[in-house]
Amino acid sequence: MQFHHHGYVSGDPRVQPPAGVGVDRPEHVPDEVDVLIVGSGPAGMIAAAQLAQFPGITTRLVERRAGRLQMGQADGIQARSVETFQAFGFAERITAEAYRITEMCFWKPDPDEPKNIVRTARPSDDATGISEFPHLIVNQARVLDYFAEVAANAPTRLTPDYGLELVRLEVADDGDHPVTVTLRRTAGPKTGEERTVRAKYVVGCDGAHSAVRESIGCKPVGDKANHAWGVMDILAVTDFPDVRTKCAIQSHDGGSILLIPREGGFLVRWYVDLGAVPEGDHGAVRRTPLAEIITRANEIIHPYTLDVRDAPWHSVYEVGHRVTDRFDDVPTELAGERMPRVFIAGDACHTHSAKAGQGMNVSMQDGWNIAWKLAHVLTGRAPESLLRTYSDERQVVAQNLIDFDRQWSSLMAARPDELEDPSTLEDFYVRTAEFLFGFMTQYQTSMIVDGPTHQDLAAGFPIGKRFKSAPVERVADGNPVHLGHHARADGRWRVYAFADPAAAGESSALTDWAEWLRTSPTSPLLGYTPEGTDPDSVFDVKVIYQQDHTAVDVSRVPGVFLPRVGPFALVDYEKVYAVDPRDDIFDRRAIERSTGAVVVVRPDQYVAAVLPLTATDELAAFFARNLLRPPAPAAPEGALMTSARETDLLAP
Repeated sequence: MQFHHHGYVSGDPRVQPPAGVGVDRPEHVPDEVDVLIVGSGPAGMIAAAQLAQFPGITTRLVERRAGRLQMGQADGIQARSVETFQAFGFAERITAEAYRITEMCFWKPDPDEPKNIVRTARPSDDATGISEFPHLIVNQARVLDYFAEVAANAPTRLTPDYGLELVRLEVADDGDHPVTVTLRRTAGPKTGEERTVRAKYVVGCDGAHSAVRESIGCKPVGDKANHAWGVMDILAVTDFPDVRTKCAIQSHDGGSILLIPREGGFLVRWYVDLGAVPEGDHGAVRRTPLAEIITRANEIIHPYTLDVRDAPWHSVYEVGHRVTDRFDDVPTELAGERMPRVFIAGDACHTHSAKAGQGMNVSMQDGWNIAWKLAHVLTGRAPESLLRTYSDERQVVAQNLIDFDRQWSSLMAARPDELEDPSTLEDFYVRTAEFLFGFMTQYQTSMIVDGPTHQDLAAGFPIGKRFKSAPVERVADGNPVHLGHHARADGRWRVYAFADPAAAGESSALTDWAEWLRTSPTSPLLGYTPEGTDPDSVFDVKVIYQQDHTAVDVSRVPGVFLPRVGPFALVDYEKVYAVDPRDDIFDRRAIERSTGAVVVVRPDQYVAAVLPLTATDELAAFFARNLLRPPAPAAPEGALMTSARETDLLAP
């Protein structure tokens, strides 16, 4: 965490000074907003937390509930989500209160006594070291609390507007605020009262029965529900030995349980198989009483017993697998002809079972994806065409999730004797761990994802996939750190320059690249950084040398990697890194040592480009596709204008 660069901070550095629309923020939703987020689930809250970092954007979030979520709903937090929490500044705190999954037990019928179950496998949760981040279990309500804290501490002081639901939504063909939304109060003395709000953009994160989705005519496509599960968070006494370990339990008669220990040491979530949903059920299975779910659980875990002492929450759900036909308001026949104004995210556009622990995790990536793009468009940093990439990117991810969950759900619901191999379920779990952890997403070539021409220069950073961090040493203080953990959810592009073999300050491809970035008229750093802002306000540029930190003379490092920031023009030393000799990042990520490489990373941590240090024209062309030059400040009459960011804050 970096602070003090704007003056001494004596309080909590996570609380930023209010700025822009956060100064004297109105208590109630104003008549006009830039972005209206509907729904305070994972997609809505991460979108709010991201947009709250931009002082000039008026964002409001409405939620039909009267207050914060208390309990229930999702609880599985994959490693990719913890990595995301790191960017938003609360990974360590939420990890401290969460349950951590380190292994999973598989139970099946005893071959000698099929009515009894026995443990058959106990694989590690991350045997191959997919991520340095853990796999956690924590109540969704706490995840939302942390994102709410980030938003409230941001410059715009964003807080949810509870007790408001969307009634209808209309999109006009033109106008500065073309989306008209009718809201209705659901709580308080004015319950039932309606009012109208106009927005530039609307993001619907309002769940599986989304009113936003219905308003823009999007249709869920896929299988209807055909299997029911009872889910209960319980405090219980049991002789089942693995009650504090994640388990998949399959019984002799086809019934199965997914057991998830919860945070706090005592609470456990049980997903209990209730069987196929008969034709003409019309939702009757959803009225299955808690006592029946407990009875079924005891039948499945025989010879063990379960004595439930308290059930703070329980529900019954039917498994269906659906993806909405599009994720924005542009009809298919008009794609490419008009710009989207309304978007849907999370359960509003993909529904599936809860057993793979993916819903909340994928929803958060939906919300982050659209939020940074809206921020760039609304601040004039990017063209409006950037918004088209949201549906293109996230719809593919959602379909991959549905395909995976359909397989996992089918395996969980099958009787062991129906499977070709008794170990099919656990083998599938281990084999698909990278998907389960949230790291299989790979965006295709677009205006913000370059082609694979130079992928071989940094094979360990696949273009389109999330930037996979690795250990390095910070040169200024010798601290061992993870390179990617320094990145924050602040809307900036990251540009990592991996040096060729020369030492700092020696003539090299890196030195030439740094000079081009500092002085050239074609430099993205000079072309897209607004006048009067810090030189790293749009691009966070870092260098990684091949030597260890003791062999890097920071006084010889090019000035572009030591920008002067804040009102006192202080030097930022946390952009210069060296290899950790115990775990060399060049080896671990297969970076070409003879030439070095440039790795460009999007604001949501996905690798956008890999280029040679000599490919300055290609780097300039890449950013020309997805960024807009800020308007030049008006010059006083007779003044001599320069392109001179390099003359002050980027001194060599």
